[in-house]
Amino acid sequence: MSFSPAATRPLEPGPQVLRQQFTQLRRDGLRQRDIAQQLGVSEAALLAAHTQHSDASLQATALQPDWAGLMGRLESLGELMALTRNAACVHEKVGVYRKASHNANVGLVLGADIDLRLFYKHWRWGFAVQDCSGKTAQHSLQFFDEQGQAVHKVFLRQNSDHGAYAALVQHYAAPELSTAQPPALAPDAAAQPEPECPDTQVDVLAFRQAWRDLRDTHEFFGLLKTHGLSRTQALRLAEPQFAQRLSPDCALPLLQRGAQNSVPLMVFVGNRGIIQIHSGAVQRITVLGPWVNVLDPGFNLHLRADHIAQAWLVRKPTSDGVVSSLELFDSHGQVIAMFFGVRKPGEPERQDWRALLQSMPAAQQEAA
Repeated sequence: MSFSPAATRPLEPGPQVLRQQFTQLRRDGLRQRDIAQQLGVSEAALLAAHTQHSDASLQATALQPDWAGLMGRLESLGELMALTRNAACVHEKVGVYRKASHNANVGLVLGADIDLRLFYKHWRWGFAVQDCSGKTAQHSLQFFDEQGQAVHKVFLRQNSDHGAYAALVQHYAAPELSTAQPPALAPDAAAQPEPECPDTQVDVLAFRQAWRDLRDTHEFFGLLKTHGLSRTQALRLAEPQFAQRLSPDCALPLLQRGAQNSVPLMVFVGNRGIIQIHSGAVQRITVLGPWVNVLDPGFNLHLRADHIAQAWLVRKPTSDGVVSSLELFDSHGQVIAMFFGVRKPGEPERQDWRALLQSMPAAQQEAA
């Protein structure tokens, strides 16, 4: 990610100024992420300014970077709220962090409600946070990447085990931040995508044959890497039977019709450090301005429909038959969210999910 030359950048606010400005803006009802954006700082830097200041309305404790060990102890806290987001979508799930495991820098949480894929190589800073600016204190664990952007947040609920939380924070508390401080200035609003390989240099026939030879959806990432393709480029070059461009406005009707017909969905939302998954039917769909919302007990989704630049119906051959998904991308080709039908390994895809996808509006043909 590129940054403007230092001479043209605004002065970085000091920690005391950040604390004062946070307190005022929080009283005005702004959320922590919005405050950081308004102040032009990374969210991690905003929290770092609140470490070792017990008199502030926001108090933060830096955590040791044993991310896998920490995630493995979250089950002892009982019911929690897991929040994962990217620039265009927020995914919130309530449940218990069960069946945590890891292999090197890749982790899993496989609870009935909390279902995560964790990529720890992108986790750089963590904080235990106590926000006292509201009527009651809110406790959370918040994790950030090397740019100071939020990767994952864990919020305590009323019936969480607060004693276990206090013990966890005491165990993982770092005496001070590492010598590498979070970047003070916020990164550019959106990273520029990696330049794509020109289509003329792609062996399209070999790529299409490799797609036909897929036997598991998890092989798709390797297919992209082997042929040097971005995800959207691969969809554009794929055979029409495997990739069909849909209207960018299809997310709302997908959720509405899915709710009407009780079609169980899998909703994937993530960023470079994590993927968070919901499995089950959705029920209450609302629209507020540009936001399409799912407001169900235990699951909330907030999707910026105006940030969807491309939508694709994608089909992948597997040993269980074809598996279909709806994939949403922003203007930089970054994944916003992906939707699959709920199924178990060894089972074919549900017909009601296929019918739901088939009912989605196709993209209008672009002018030649």
